[in-house]
Amino acid sequence: MFSKAPFPRLFFLLKFYAAILVVFLLSKPCFLLLQGWSGVADYFAVMWHGLPLDLATSAYLSAPLWLALLVSVWVRVPRFRTGYNVYVGIVSALLAVILVANVCLYAFWGFPLDGTVFNYIDSPRGAAASVSFGYMIGVVAVILVLGLALFFLLLRLFPKELPPCRLKLPISLGALVLGGVLFLCIRGGVGKSTANVGMVYYSAEQTLNHAAVNPAFSIFSSLFKTRDFAKSHNYFSESERERIFSTLGFTTSSVSPDSLLNTSRPNVLIIIMEGCGGTLVNAVDPEADSTITPNLNRLAREGVFFSQCYANSFRTDRGTLSSLSGYPAFPDASVMKMPVRYTALPGIAASLRAAGYSTDFLYGGDINFTNTNGYLLATGYEQTYGDTSFSAEERRTHNWGVTDGITFDRLFDLITQKPTDRPWHTGFLTLASHEPWGVPYSRIHGDTVANAFAYLDDCIGRFIERFRQTPQWQHTLIILLPDHGIGYPEGLSDSDPRRSHIPLIWTGGAVKAPRRVDLICNQSDLPATLLGQLGLPHDDFRFSRDVLSRTYTRPSAYHVWTEGIMYRDTTGVTSVNLITQPQTILRDEPTPSSDRADAANAYLQTAYDDLGALGTN
Repeated sequence: MFSKAPFPRLFFLLKFYAAILVVFLLSKPCFLLLQGWSGVADYFAVMWHGLPLDLATSAYLSAPLWLALLVSVWVRVPRFRTGYNVYVGIVSALLAVILVANVCLYAFWGFPLDGTVFNYIDSPRGAAASVSFGYMIGVVAVILVLGLALFFLLLRLFPKELPPCRLKLPISLGALVLGGVLFLCIRGGVGKSTANVGMVYYSAEQTLNHAAVNPAFSIFSSLFKTRDFAKSHNYFSESERERIFSTLGFTTSSVSPDSLLNTSRPNVLIIIMEGCGGTLVNAVDPEADSTITPNLNRLAREGVFFSQCYANSFRTDRGTLSSLSGYPAFPDASVMKMPVRYTALPGIAASLRAAGYSTDFLYGGDINFTNTNGYLLATGYEQTYGDTSFSAEERRTHNWGVTDGITFDRLFDLITQKPTDRPWHTGFLTLASHEPWGVPYSRIHGDTVANAFAYLDDCIGRFIERFRQTPQWQHTLIILLPDHGIGYPEGLSDSDPRRSHIPLIWTGGAVKAPRRVDLICNQSDLPATLLGQLGLPHDDFRFSRDVLSRTYTRPSAYHVWTEGIMYRDTTGVTSVNLITQPQTILRDEPTPSSDRADAANAYLQTAYDDLGALGTN
């Protein structure tokens, strides 16, 4: 039928474009359906609001074909059909992977597929650790079926006959007009702003906004956008940014810090608890079930408890770096994946090594995942131990590696066998309290998430009581904090401060007396606060504040996620959506405050400026 059309090339291009567009449109109700969304009216609303990015992405994919067809008007293009077959093979494979991955990963991440996935693609074993083997087989099968279906659909669009052009000029003019339409689709219209992810956001319900996003557009736009971080968030003029940031209390000095310890050179054990958000710890969140983490609740009462601490980020790689280097987290960048930049960062381990400490780090999973090992070694850890330090049988006790019961035993052996003539610092990252929540423990029935954290709590309680019986207890400070918060109970959004509210507990024989510190702070304030207690300099931790110093005059906390930033101070909390243009306020309570929004933007702009310069001097 194509050969009978007056302009077979143009009709062919239009049908190719339409086929890609229909695939994107139909993927949206499928996405919502698989997320358990039952509002049929929302399916159509999502398709309508997401149409600009679907049009743009369809145009991007059609553009190479448009160029080839235009050339074929004037010169013979050899093996045109073969080239088309190869192109649609690549397009079909990419779309199948992207569409399926977007649905699958959304259940874990809570945001549309973007360039974040490339932070994990070089560690497929770790990236697959959250799911079962059967799940992975099912996903691969769906990708294959969808990819083949798209491939054969697009193959059938090629004309049975693509004759030489007799009306070269009219067809070329028509192709140029069609090319102009494709350009407008790619640009996102004739307005001042070009196509971007935020343009399809329309609802207060984030799942609907995320469903409207075209995942192919999202992933490639985030992948290829500029990496000039100094220009990533130029919200204020430089003078205004500097003025606002100067009022936020980021000073590197400690003035008469309030002493919590009975020694200036204790051993320092930092236990980073995978995902242990405050909504699982009753001492942090009164709404939390007190039976989930009784040991953490008890340790909060017996030790020094920072009751208003907030996580900087939503991922382990970013939260770990914030905790150990006192550096900000970013919505769209993982500093741990940037060797040039993280080698310029300070670290608790490096500061303690300079003071005569031995340093090491233990993790039961793949310590190279997200470049963790490179970061740890660059910031002061002399030795690191990952899953390869355990037996093959032990490495199969959890999807992510070695389960916590075994790694806590190894931790005990590691620290109790250290020489006593030199102080030591050990870092330890747990892993069992991570989806898919498979743990060798069954105290809480019917709630696999709560049971996984109950297992972590049980491991901590057993370790503490065992270590308490050793001579080293009296000379050791144990710091417990998570890498990030958690969306528990289900539906807790990142804009909600409960999502990023985390426990920070100091315990051990080196703690002078029980104490509750109710000042708002971040996990990134740990380095300055700890080093301040030890009387050690921390000037190089530019974004870390000594919470116990008299210089800490403006208590506040920041939390970023892939789409926004939350700022909390003594006046309330403001959460800003950074994707939409102009910015929209997601949360502003108890009363709206432009000052809080300005503080959030000035902080993030300053952080990006610093990241842009980091490691480049």
